[in-house]
Amino acid sequence: MLDDDDMQFDDEAAPPPAALPPWQVLIVDDDVSVHQVTQLVMGDFMFDGRPLRFTHCYSAAEARAVLADAQFALILLDVVMESEHAGLDLVRHIRDELGDNKVRIVLRTGQPGQAPQAYVLKTYDINDYREKTDLTHAKLSTVFYATLRAYRDLMRLERARSGLRRSIDAITQVVDSDTLRGFCSAVLAQASALLGHDGEGVCASRNGSIQAYAAAPLDERLRVLAVTPAYECLRADETLAQLPLEVATAFRRCLRERKDHHGDRYYACYHRTREGNESLLYMSFSDPVGDEERELLALFSANVAITYEKLLQREEGASTQDATIAILGEALERRSPESGGHVARVGAIAAMLARAAELAPSVVRQLRQAAPLHDVGHSGVPDAVLNQPGPLDSGQWRLMRRHSEIGRAMLLRSDQPVLRLAADIAYEHHENWDGSGYPRGLAGEQISMAGRITALADFVDAMVSPRCYRPARPLAQALEQVQAESGRRFDPALAALLLAHAAELKILYQRHPAH
Repeated sequence: MLDDDDMQFDDEAAPPPAALPPWQVLIVDDDVSVHQVTQLVMGDFMFDGRPLRFTHCYSAAEARAVLADAQFALILLDVVMESEHAGLDLVRHIRDELGDNKVRIVLRTGQPGQAPQAYVLKTYDINDYREKTDLTHAKLSTVFYATLRAYRDLMRLERARSGLRRSIDAITQVVDSDTLRGFCSAVLAQASALLGHDGEGVCASRNGSIQAYAAAPLDERLRVLAVTPAYECLRADETLAQLPLEVATAFRRCLRERKDHHGDRYYACYHRTREGNESLLYMSFSDPVGDEERELLALFSANVAITYEKLLQREEGASTQDATIAILGEALERRSPESGGHVARVGAIAAMLARAAELAPSVVRQLRQAAPLHDVGHSGVPDAVLNQPGPLDSGQWRLMRRHSEIGRAMLLRSDQPVLRLAADIAYEHHENWDGSGYPRGLAGEQISMAGRITALADFVDAMVSPRCYRPARPLAQALEQVQAESGRRFDPALAALLLAHAAELKILYQRHPAH
């Protein structure tokens, strides 16, 4: 007995498939009777369930004009027309100038002596050579079956090659995605491009972790990761019950059967990771999707699923690392309670600057993680020095300056790329563009890009944050100081980028005020 889900996806209820397109046949001959007889004899011919459609040209010149804009499966071509070799010249034009090696060409002549068969078959890229007297149904049927079968098989090979190229390109585009949501968006875009159809879809996942969803019903464990424009009304993390009926029904069937399934105009993919996480893809198409296309989509989805699992693991690891770094940064901030939120804002400003500088998305992400650890070396500075309400004396200043080296030494204990980057930042964020900074007096591009970016981000947020020795300053005043220090303290190109994105910086402080 069928349940409701099965009834809603009953293939028998789908609209009947559209009629298959006819085989396009071009007759090029200056003898009108040849056209008439050929069409009369072969008018009811069918091959692979497809009829014939004839196009008629009465000279090679007329055929050239038609071939410029149309594709044919078979050309029945007279040799002698406006000249004794007009048909042979047209063969050269089709193969060499138009570059069409797939269309089947059958030469027909009423004067065999003018174009000897052995010579023509050897010299010209044709597929058969017939006399015009071969106009019986039996002889023409032999020609049509042989040539159309060859054309069909060539087109199948071409579609397979094209599908393989699209599949490789699609996988490349998907694998290049840097985040899980970016990955899922790329999957939707490439799944549509893969088949050459306009498609709409939803990509979602369901976490199998008991700890993550201990009290949540199965339907509420689903989260939407990416959608195409037709489903843009959906929010991220929608539950299964909130999805459109056709999507929810398809996903429920996937989750129940734990496998892909399809209808005439949709495909639903399912993959379960070793950890029990389930990924789901629903694609609907305006035109029917054939067996070959579904096979290609299934192959694509299987490869995507492997990448999805690796990216999911990487993103979970990155989230854990983000949380650990945030906890560490907040723990350090507790030693200076008036600077609450400083490390998080430095990370956000550094990421903003990195994006403006058109650094790679992976670099932007790492910089957001690493920049908040710029002052981790403060853990080695005595509280009395760190929270001194007035100017530091020379001894205290020496202790304070040591935090760059302390921070670097602490962070270099790890081989993790983010912490290695944080070590460089801790060591260099007090270096100045003109070489007047510390601890090494580096200048210009001797300072790493990460160090230059974090120095600027740290300065701006320190200016607008209250300190034990001064009140907070307005953002406008901080930006004026950036302009004044450009080329001396700060990389002038980065300073210009920051000033150009002042509006974005203002929004950041509205969302995360410094005081």
